[in-house]
Amino acid sequence: MTNFNAPVFHVTETDSTNNYLNVLSLKENPEEFTVITADFQTAGKGQRGKGWESEAGKNLLFSMVMYPAFLKPRKQFLLSQTIALAIKEELDTFSGGFSIKWPNDIYWREKKICGILIENELLGDAIKKSVAGIGININQEQFHSSAPNPVSLRQITGKPQRKDYILGHVIDRIMENYTLLKEGKTELLTERYHNALYRKEGMYPYRDNSGDFMARIVCVRPEGTLMLKDEKGNERGYAFKEVQYVPVHPANTF
Repeated sequence: MTNFNAPVFHVTETDSTNNYLNVLSLKENPEEFTVITADFQTAGKGQRGKGWESEAGKNLLFSMVMYPAFLKPRKQFLLSQTIALAIKEELDTFSGGFSIKWPNDIYWREKKICGILIENELLGDAIKKSVAGIGININQEQFHSSAPNPVSLRQITGKPQRKDYILGHVIDRIMENYTLLKEGKTELLTERYHNALYRKEGMYPYRDNSGDFMARIVCVRPEGTLMLKDEKGNERGYAFKEVQYVPVHPANTF
């Protein structure tokens, strides 16, 4: 059994680990970095209200609570960067080809291996509480939902992986990055985030309300705005959900 550097509690099944941890927080005040992990979620949540497919017992499904009162609400995206980096850099130890698809999905080549959903509770001009829900595909070998491009670490490496080992290392990396964030070393985190971005170099197709266009990534601003430069040299800024990545080739091949 892995010894974790944060309180970790396991449940066999829950609707979602985010809900479980939020309810727990109403009853008591969990220690910062407390983690709830589950074998199965009956209503796992993803970005844009999408579900998260996960075969029971095969993958990492967990939520972590943090109390980043030092962080202004307008800078909450820095917390998203912090968590996404921790996961991406842990997965880098298993294989090449991982990247962060803005805002915080983790991809392997053109396939999605991890989704992150962060729910923040604000109090005045501070973030009172953050619950980060994380789903990482570890040992699932077949996917059956309508999701277009899932992949697991087992499919990538060709062998089963220890979920508890990966969880422990992800927790440690999140805590290390969080310390940097708390110390105000945001430039270092942002530089690492930009270097880890999916489609960080070159022109690619995107889609917004006006239609499809080709552009390259300029940067992601501290508040989370994705800045693109199109073929005509015009800069375009997008908040979450305002722009889509258009696939450039099939995602169903290794």
